[in-house]
Amino acid sequence: MLALRLARGARPAVQLRRFLVAVASAGTGFLLLCALGFAMGHPHDSSAAVLRLAWCLAPLAATVQFAVAVARTDPATRPRSGLSAIGLGPGRLMLLAAISTAVSCTLGSVIALLCVLHLRGDLSGLPFDGEASELLAGNQPLPLAATLTLLALVPLAASLASALALRPREGRPSGAGTTRGTGTRAAATGVGGSDGSDGSGGSDRDAHPDAPGPPMEPHPAPRPTPTGLPWGVAVLAAGLAVETYASRSGPASGPDLPGSLAGGSVGVLLGWALTTLGLAMAGPALTHLSGRLLQAVRPGALRLLAGRILMEEAGRIGRPLGVVCAVASGAYAMATLHADARPEVGPLTVLGVLLVAGCAVGTLLTAAVEAKHARADTTAALLGLGAPATLLRGAAALRAGVLLAVLGPLTWAIAGLAAVPLAD
Repeated sequence: MLALRLARGARPAVQLRRFLVAVASAGTGFLLLCALGFAMGHPHDSSAAVLRLAWCLAPLAATVQFAVAVARTDPATRPRSGLSAIGLGPGRLMLLAAISTAVSCTLGSVIALLCVLHLRGDLSGLPFDGEASELLAGNQPLPLAATLTLLALVPLAASLASALALRPREGRPSGAGTTRGTGTRAAATGVGGSDGSDGSGGSDRDAHPDAPGPPMEPHPAPRPTPTGLPWGVAVLAAGLAVETYASRSGPASGPDLPGSLAGGSVGVLLGWALTTLGLAMAGPALTHLSGRLLQAVRPGALRLLAGRILMEEAGRIGRPLGVVCAVASGAYAMATLHADARPEVGPLTVLGVLLVAGCAVGTLLTAAVEAKHARADTTAALLGLGAPATLLRGAAALRAGVLLAVLGPLTWAIAGLAAVPLAD
């Protein structure tokens, strides 16, 4: 009930992000039920049915990633001072985030079920009633257990991933504000009490008149440099190798992908998955490297600010940025392969591609919003010191430009390498 009240009282931007999560969940649930309908209508073609179900893993993973990004930016689940006193500690906030994500995804699954029932002809009185009865096996009743299992995949996976992403981690201070205030007061008055004594009846100043006072509050340590670039490159190379092997093995290696995508087998889908994983692993390191490039060769205030922000946000926006690069490289490879011949792509394939691309871009934008909120204090401090607003806007434009300059050619090169074996 508390999660529902927090969801109802959220701002319009937060409600919009939750609505988009529900839309993505509805699209993924619709694809899963369409795969079930194909399996019911073609009981003797089990390999094609399994492949259609496996093809739904890409929209499922993209939807879960988007749901986790939205849960991380939800103000209702953000730790604040004083919430632990009323029973809303980090663990309870993690549970609220998982419940809120599950509610949004469950709403999308219900919408998907209603759309499938309507297109099958089980629900009448609306336009397009029963238009896809053959595709969805409208002459057979839907199996209840299989339908509920497929519809529960997105809510369960998204809520579990959100809980894991927001779980309390050891070593994180539970009361950051209290700790900072205590450290400041201790630095001003001395350790042990406000009068400078240590509680033993004597004074540290009398015993050690030349002893220095306690150190001031240390500055937060810089984030470590991301180290996933070698592993990302290795996984990326493995994905390209798997794709090359699958494309050269011929049609005997397995059934074609739905919608005549690249005319390849399931190995091509596995190669694309490994390529996406490799780019996601290398994304933070590439973003950190872009920040270092901005600060090279005697940087001014603008380049220094933009570079430091990129290095600080590399872990937050690097992985979504890598996934977007993977989606863009796949789209470019498909456009290159089918530049002359127009492929026969069905509506389900279009829906799946739109879901993957939309969730990838939505995750990146949501991560950018999270990064903006994380540096709100720094932005306010710069403005308070007299920094012009044009400096901040110029730094944002410079960050976008250097990311495009670094990742654009990389995406084009990976798309070219992926398209060569498929074209052969």
